[in-house]
Amino acid sequence: MAKDLTNSKIDRQNILNNNFAMSEIEKACNIDGIIFEDKITFTKEQVANFYEVDVRTIERYLEDNKDEFIANGYDILKGSRLKAFIKKYNDKVTDINVGDLASSIPSLGIFDFKAFLNVGMLLVESEKAKIIRQNILDIVIDTINVKTGGATKYINQRDEDFLNSWFDEENYRREFTDALNNYVAMGNIKYAIYTDKIYESIFREKAAEYRSILKLEKKDKTRDTFYSEVLDLIASYETGLAEVITNKYNELERKLTPYETDELFGEFEKQSLYKPLINKVRVKMASRDFAFRDALHIKLKDYITPLEATEYERFLGEKSEDLKERLEEAKDVFERLKERE
Repeated sequence: MAKDLTNSKIDRQNILNNNFAMSEIEKACNIDGIIFEDKITFTKEQVANFYEVDVRTIERYLEDNKDEFIANGYDILKGSRLKAFIKKYNDKVTDINVGDLASSIPSLGIFDFKAFLNVGMLLVESEKAKIIRQNILDIVIDTINVKTGGATKYINQRDEDFLNSWFDEENYRREFTDALNNYVAMGNIKYAIYTDKIYESIFREKAAEYRSILKLEKKDKTRDTFYSEVLDLIASYETGLAEVITNKYNELERKLTPYETDELFGEFEKQSLYKPLINKVRVKMASRDFAFRDALHIKLKDYITPLEATEYERFLGEKSEDLKERLEEAKDVFERLKERE
């Protein structure tokens, strides 16, 4: 999916919040600045010089996007912090080919590397910024592929909560299919129909739509690509529906017709307790797939938000693992428990 960083704040923030990619981007740029408070920083003059634009251009972007820049590391120095920066700056001035900073200035805005890159993501007047934007996108893709072994399709399985949610959902799934089998008067198509109803209720897509968006192959199991929160909510639907179907069967003392089952489902999904959970799942699914899988769920596009740094740590960091590794760990635990019996 083509990304235009100059027009998409979500795409910009997804990159700036990805500390793994940012580390690689900083190495690739290798830009000289002022080390202040243990991080590399730049004045607006330095930023303008690097991107080969007028300082007034940087000032205009700063005025138009100040909140975004501040959120991403732009800082106004005053007092003792300003004095400390000026000393460091003036000590290095001969190396950066710009004039000294006067000690009498009341305040000074500086950009850390994140804010510096933020400028380059927006700056349309600079050819240098355009080149950097393309390199940034390539580095982000490479970083995610390296971390996941190229298998972003199953990046959900790197979450330490996935395996427990997957096992739990399998159990609740059995309750649901048993209720459909025993208490609904309909052929085997009922399993696919009511599974699709659950999917549409939670994330507005039937299984076939979801599989198409993620470009799943025939051998791929749909549920193996769900995030743990999605699995948990599906499981909640399944066990709840199994109960209401069973209760209705006991009340009527006969199998339910498709119409009666549809009516039960309609009443079930309107329960207010599911609304905040559905909203949370839609946000996580749409936002993570957009950032990690480069997959856009059109029906959920209004739920897309930038991922927090903690999300990148969760799926790309040291605690994230492949499902194969998790299954091996689980196998070891089961073996030890068996030996104690």
